Amino acid sequence: MRPELPAAKRSPSLLPLLVLACAAALPACTPAGDSANDASSAEATESPASPADLAARVEARLATLDATSSLYAKHIPTGREIAIRPDLPMNTLSVIKIPIMVKAFQDHAEGRLDLDARHTVEANDMRRGSGLIQTFAPGLNPTLRGLVTQMIITSDNTATDMVIDLVDMDRVNEMLAANGYEQTRLKHTTHRLFLETWIRTDAAYGALGEREVFERGFPSDEGAAARFFEIEGDSTVWLGRTTAREMARLLEQIMDGELADQAASDEMVQIMNAQFYTTRLPRIVRFQGVQVAHKTGDWPPYAGNDVGILFYDGGPTIVSVFTNQSRGDFYQLEETLGMIAQDIVEAWR
Repeated sequence: MRPELPAAKRSPSLLPLLVLACAAALPACTPAGDSANDASSAEATESPASPADLAARVEARLATLDATSSLYAKHIPTGREIAIRPDLPMNTLSVIKIPIMVKAFQDHAEGRLDLDARHTVEANDMRRGSGLIQTFAPGLNPTLRGLVTQMIITSDNTATDMVIDLVDMDRVNEMLAANGYEQTRLKHTTHRLFLETWIRTDAAYGALGEREVFERGFPSDEGAAARFFEIEGDSTVWLGRTTAREMARLLEQIMDGELADQAASDEMVQIMNAQFYTTRLPRIVRFQGVQVAHKTGDWPPYAGNDVGILFYDGGPTIVSVFTNQSRGDFYQLEETLGMIAQDIVEAWR
């Protein structure tokens, strides 16, 4: 999702991200680099001796963050698990785009939608935050498959709201309920969430239209940062809600072909494998022969989520981790998630 921070409130730790920003947002798309490997090399030399030790190590890492956190991890070959507040409802941010993708593939299989049909991006479709479509002039004509792909790999908000319009929010939630998901729900469009940033500034802004919100971007006044933090923690305006356990289960169902046929399921995994943002779960392990099919969800520096399937010799392993209401350094948050993924891979090879 990634709405902007007011310029005066940006943390120095985010400056490298801003240099490589794909749009007007604060993406976390830079590779970890050698420094991340050097910082974590000593960590990899000692793997936890038992499942309890591993869980304690992971929990201790999360405890270093000044944030509300939850995690669920499952080693598919053995069924081993780590569960740290796994049923705590969390703000998904862009992680909720995974079930939207599932519904698009289901609708294609049922003949309701055609993934190869083209859809014109109009001026009113444009959204700020993450994604590249906003950088083009109106009139771009991607396929639905292209929109779904951008919704995942660049977390494109323009693509997201267009796909939500096509699959229908209520039908996404009906699919989730029918498959036994009690907490996971798509609650709003990205437009509605971005409008909220203006409504919290002045209720009169509630009358802004889609294009007006896009053209305004995000508030940058002195109080904006505090309001953004408040919005991130307010469940009534979350983009989506889930738990670490439920989102891990959704990934497992996708991988096992339980929500779509195997060819469609494999394509969804490959889309997630092409994720552009690699500074959390893949941060370290991607240099160690691990492929990570994942989806981020964040609002730097207040939240940084990542859920994914880690493929490696001895795997796969599913890791679902959420950090909301963060008051600490965002670089540390991302580094911590990277080290957690490394801990788990080293222990569960």
